[in-house]
Amino acid sequence: MNSSTPLLERAGQIRLLVLDVDGVLTDGRLYFTAEGEVLKAFHVRDGAGIVQLRNAGIEVAVISGRNSAAVNTRMRELGVMHVHQGINDKQQALNTLLNTLNLSGNDIACIGDDTPDLPMLKMARLAVAVADAHPTVRAAAHYITQLAGGLGAVREVCDLILQARPLTAGDR
Repeated sequence: MNSSTPLLERAGQIRLLVLDVDGVLTDGRLYFTAEGEVLKAFHVRDGAGIVQLRNAGIEVAVISGRNSAAVNTRMRELGVMHVHQGINDKQQALNTLLNTLNLSGNDIACIGDDTPDLPMLKMARLAVAVADAHPTVRAAAHYITQLAGGLGAVREVCDLILQARPLTAGDR
């Protein structure tokens, strides 16, 4: 993990982590049953990282272009309260979320993998692309994960944010 000072300074200020789903929380592949149900696989370590962030007082949100009952179920398991699916305009959805939480772009990290995520990444203090992201997304990122989407990339970012947080009096 690249832990350069500017990166850690960005990561240490994060109060909200915003995640895309397909290609970030999953490997981007969609599995369809004969009945047309879409199946998704989530990495357990990504979930553990999300829980650790939440336990540290950092909010987590999902903004996804697709709708999936599996996403609702997984995010409910992890205690993620801000789940926005079927979103065509991710920038507008993020602005609404920031207003609701009384935060600004300087408070957020976003993880994306493809061009619909670019508006969110451009708003974020810490823009992250997963290792297998589209080249334009990697070019817009402050940090590119070592791991691919759905294979632990989210945990990698959670660890970075937690590592970068300033110590509180109780931590010393």
